[in-house]
Amino acid sequence: MSKFNEKVTIVTQNNSGAPAYSMSVKARLVTEVLTSFFGEPKYYGDNTNQLIKDAMAVIDVDPRFVANLARYARKEMHLRSVSHALAALIAYRVESKPYIREVVDGVVERADDITEILSCYINMYGKPIPNGLKKALGAAMCRFNAYQFSKYNGGGKQLSFRDVLRLIHAKPANQEQNRLFNDIINDTLPIAERWETELSAKGNNTETWYKLIDEKKLGYMAALRNLRNILNAAPDNMDEVLDMIADANAAVKSKQLPFRFFSAYREISACPNAGSKVFRALEKAISASVQNLPKLAGTTVIAIDTSGSMTSRISRNSSVSCADIAKLIAVLSAQICDNAIVYIFDTEIKKLAVDGNGAILKTVSHIPSMGGGTDLTLPLKEMLNNKVLADRMILLSDNEINYGWGSGSFTVCCQSLADQYRREINPDLWIHAIDLQGYGTQQFVGKNTNIIAGWGERVIEFIALAEQGMETQVKRIQNYGVADSDASDAE
Repeated sequence: MSKFNEKVTIVTQNNSGAPAYSMSVKARLVTEVLTSFFGEPKYYGDNTNQLIKDAMAVIDVDPRFVANLARYARKEMHLRSVSHALAALIAYRVESKPYIREVVDGVVERADDITEILSCYINMYGKPIPNGLKKALGAAMCRFNAYQFSKYNGGGKQLSFRDVLRLIHAKPANQEQNRLFNDIINDTLPIAERWETELSAKGNNTETWYKLIDEKKLGYMAALRNLRNILNAAPDNMDEVLDMIADANAAVKSKQLPFRFFSAYREISACPNAGSKVFRALEKAISASVQNLPKLAGTTVIAIDTSGSMTSRISRNSSVSCADIAKLIAVLSAQICDNAIVYIFDTEIKKLAVDGNGAILKTVSHIPSMGGGTDLTLPLKEMLNNKVLADRMILLSDNEINYGWGSGSFTVCCQSLADQYRREINPDLWIHAIDLQGYGTQQFVGKNTNIIAGWGERVIEFIALAEQGMETQVKRIQNYGVADSDASDAE
């Protein structure tokens, strides 16, 4: 009998003290992981300890699931820090050690992923370092060249690549690699010619940006995050950067989360040098993220939580809020709907005019955040009161209802309204609740209920898949990489 894959209908309380349904530990772990920059605070507190506890519990009975989740978080959802933490957990637990080689292989996409994983392990568990982790990181070290090591070396970090080699004793595969490892050990790596070092040495000016663009030293991420600086400098070859950003293939290949484009859009909106071509480039880039997503037939109600808890930032160093992400995913969803009805709500609800074929980033920028309490019952009440015939509701929220649920009676809350809607209007209504904070409870259960988590456009694909009976997010992770070879012995 499955211990962690059962449907849960136990009534509990959320962080606000309101009634909610508990989640299975696998589903809870997925929501915690896919809405996390590991160790960052959230509106209702840092849930890092709960994430670790849940990961340990799942590892005890299904280490393969956590191994798949670590790789899925990094490869599909482009989350680095939490995938490093899961790799450290997997290396530590006896039950999961056979999977560490494939996890490290999947999580390490950049050379500095190696130092981050090892630093995370040492911070969490100290020494000695397990042999399986040493071997896995040693194999990863053999995948990178001198430039890639030099690019991410130093910078006041806890561990350098020299420290890594001394701790794990990686074995070079050939003489060239042996010379490279010796250069790392002896600290004689040539200094990489990076855009950051050139900008620091020569200044944030027109000539420097012109040279960086001309010599093609700016990658996609660097160009996107420095777009305002480039616009202010106004080099003559700036159009080359805009063409790169606008290129659909380059945008998809860059693996940028959608909110990165919105962040750039918001930054340049106040820039006097931002002409229409700049905004068009960003709109083309974000549009590429939904080009291959399946269309949603019929009528879709999209409900965006813009309450106070959703205004919390996703990390200490980010200006992006959970509400920003909710708005962005909502507008992206509207692009693939036959007919979309869009609401924003807190303790009140308002209908928005959203053009499913309009400019995505411009539309998001005009959606307000209301900032009050969280009444998750409002979208369903609106649908009932106005007899809206909908095929599905997409709810984008942190699921922390704290208003409108009555005096302790769960029967007047979200699920009872969903049941009423199905009795009175459409028995086949689907509810897709996209969790943006991973606090570990849910408001809907049962038939035609789909709980999804994450900050990227990839969450949208699980709407059509679930309705077709093909796949849910938890099932995707359960089977992620099943075609891969069996886990190798890491000991």
